[in-house]
Amino acid sequence: MKLQNINPTETNAWQKLRSHFSEIELQSIQDLFKSDAKRAENFNIEWNDFYVDFSKNNWTKETLNLLIELANEVGLQDAISKYFSGEKINETEDRAVLHTALRANENDTVLFEGKNVIPEIFATKNKIKDFTNSIVSGEAKGYSGKSFTDVVNIGIGGSDLGPAMIVEALQFYKNNLNTHFISNVDGDHVQEILKKINPETTLFVIVSKTFTTQETLTNSETVKKWFLQSATEKDIAKHFVAVSTNLQNVTHFGIAPENIFPMWDWVGGRFSLWSAVGLTISLAVGFDNFNQLLKGANKMDSHFKTTPFEKNIPVVLALLSVWHNNFFGAETEALIPYTQYLQKLAPYLQQGIMESNGKSIGRNGFPVNYQTGTIVWGEPGTNSQHAFFQLIHQGTKLIPTDFIGFIQPLYGEKDHHNKLMSNFFAQTEALLMGKTKDQVISEFTAQGKTEAEVSHLIPFKVFEGNKPTNTILIDKLTPETLGALVAMYEHKIFVQGIIWNIYSYDQWGVELGKQLANSILSEIESGKIKTHDNSTATLISKFINQNKS
Repeated sequence: MKLQNINPTETNAWQKLRSHFSEIELQSIQDLFKSDAKRAENFNIEWNDFYVDFSKNNWTKETLNLLIELANEVGLQDAISKYFSGEKINETEDRAVLHTALRANENDTVLFEGKNVIPEIFATKNKIKDFTNSIVSGEAKGYSGKSFTDVVNIGIGGSDLGPAMIVEALQFYKNNLNTHFISNVDGDHVQEILKKINPETTLFVIVSKTFTTQETLTNSETVKKWFLQSATEKDIAKHFVAVSTNLQNVTHFGIAPENIFPMWDWVGGRFSLWSAVGLTISLAVGFDNFNQLLKGANKMDSHFKTTPFEKNIPVVLALLSVWHNNFFGAETEALIPYTQYLQKLAPYLQQGIMESNGKSIGRNGFPVNYQTGTIVWGEPGTNSQHAFFQLIHQGTKLIPTDFIGFIQPLYGEKDHHNKLMSNFFAQTEALLMGKTKDQVISEFTAQGKTEAEVSHLIPFKVFEGNKPTNTILIDKLTPETLGALVAMYEHKIFVQGIIWNIYSYDQWGVELGKQLANSILSEIESGKIKTHDNSTATLISKFINQNKS
């Protein structure tokens, strides 16, 4: 059965939200705290190792109730059921969306076209486990009899961003293998990676569902050519593995059939790190940690699937995002993790969120008359405080921000961690409270400033605060909590897409650029320019002519 097709702006709940917004728009978050001494207690969700504080937002219980009414009116519960049960909710590609099945329990049943997919998922997981253990233990050897020391992941998009983010985030749990990532079809980047590795001790993991992706295949052929300067064709089987569905192309490349890990059509690229695409993760941190990552995601799946909306973390996060985007006009969302380990989380979620919900056509096939997909960006704190926080504090744009912090550090550096987390708490308070004129005058007086100096500087030092934030406080960064965190944002994406009446799991907008690139490549190689707009034709001509000299 198809997803329901309901324009959210035509629902009764949306009309109520419009009226409610006009009443609350000018009310400050500070005033909401003044009128409710227990606001923090009334606007949080505590779940497992997560404590999520939603209180520092311009909303009330009435707002939440109306947003839940909207979710109910557009059929969110029905959509969740279809999402988990294998219905083909990616209708434009005629595909199910079943990445959640990849982290299900072995005794679960998840049907796709009447067949339980769990047995084949676990068969693949066991293959990943055995392969990982053979490489990490040193049992598997390279062509010269040496154990492997390095792993190079070759992929792009979801075949790179997810594994790269997780491997970076779990560096504390790293084993003896060094991990590298090649994604961009930039020959200079490929060569820089090749400078760091030894062909005798390096394993290459090529990740491409179709094994036709231009960037991945170009990079793979370049790496293969480099490898064959030291090894022979028969050695490829020991050093190259693939995650793909295209057995013919993979075996033609020289990869042994037993070293091909399957993918499924019902797993989208940007949600594929839980599948064999995560092989590099397993190699980098060990299969047990990879499995804990899946376990954490599964726990968040269960929370999302079974918890009432008012206490459902992904649902509440998504509803808040809709509230800010569609009523307050906030076009962007910042993501600030207070750990360097999560430095690649924002780039990862940029693909997840903007490729999923960057759509202007509704499920009815017509242009939408409201805003969809938010722009997501961010950097770890405290670095970001010394970079772009000025814009969030005193700029002209409303930028709702998620703060992600951990109670326990991994290396036990208490002094460092206390300073880190003092900034974490201070920034959300500063964004809430701002700085008043009286506070500025008091500070200047204590510094011995003259009245003239004070008068001149006051306008620049005062700022109103009232900036919305969510605080996600987690006990400790572990494979399990990381899995839950990533799954939380995945489900937030899903809820937003349902409310906005768009298809979150296709990405037709990226296809045109790929098609044109293939055509232009033939022009560059032949030197014969076809019909383009004047600007593009001039640029291609300049590139060709300059390269002749």
